[in-house]
Amino acid sequence: MVSHGACRVGADPGIAPVKELAARYIDHTLLKPEGTRQQIEKLCKEAAEFEFASVCVNPTWVSYCSHLLRGTKVLVCTVVGFPLGANTTEVKAYETKQCVEQGACEIDMVINIGRLKSGEYDFIAHDIHAVVEAAHPAHVKVILENCYLTDEEKIKASLLSREAGAHFVKTSTGFGPSGAKIEDVALMRRVVGEQLGVKAAGGIREYDIASKMIAAGASRLGASASIAILEHRKAA
Repeated sequence: MVSHGACRVGADPGIAPVKELAARYIDHTLLKPEGTRQQIEKLCKEAAEFEFASVCVNPTWVSYCSHLLRGTKVLVCTVVGFPLGANTTEVKAYETKQCVEQGACEIDMVINIGRLKSGEYDFIAHDIHAVVEAAHPAHVKVILENCYLTDEEKIKASLLSREAGAHFVKTSTGFGPSGAKIEDVALMRRVVGEQLGVKAAGGIREYDIASKMIAAGASRLGASASIAILEHRKAA
């Protein structure tokens, strides 16, 4: 059993590439702004039943999910600076600290896209590092929002994330013009090697696509259609 606000971070956050798709590599996700308490309850029940890696929810639901998932293996993941990444560093760090205190064990932060594209790399490094420090001992995934970036910017953002102490790089928020792409996952994995995890998220609704993301190097998937993906796996 875990008390409210306690973060159950294991020794292995699931960083290395995996061989095949399984529930334990999926963040069962509900980030739509109109999500209700009843939908959050359903999400947590499903996550406990299927033993997903985590539930990924908006910060307002972190405390409630931590309560619902007490005594299970499922972690609580939340988002910071979401979905635009344009909050100040101080606000991101404060939001992170509060979420961890309420029971979040994984923080998916959005990179400051405009500052990255402006070449302000010291700012980006500081922004990520501030969240990493505020999150400790929780793990941090840095959302690059690849749909807005060139390949060179994806590479630079991945390197900055690694240098700043993040645990994962992540493809997308799911709220941009496009989501995860197999070629982006492969690129990010080549850049970070096995030192960081790679999370693919955004538009992953079918087993075939999910399995290709894993084959390309993803060690975690974010999906709202998690159960349908697993059911398709059984039928494949």
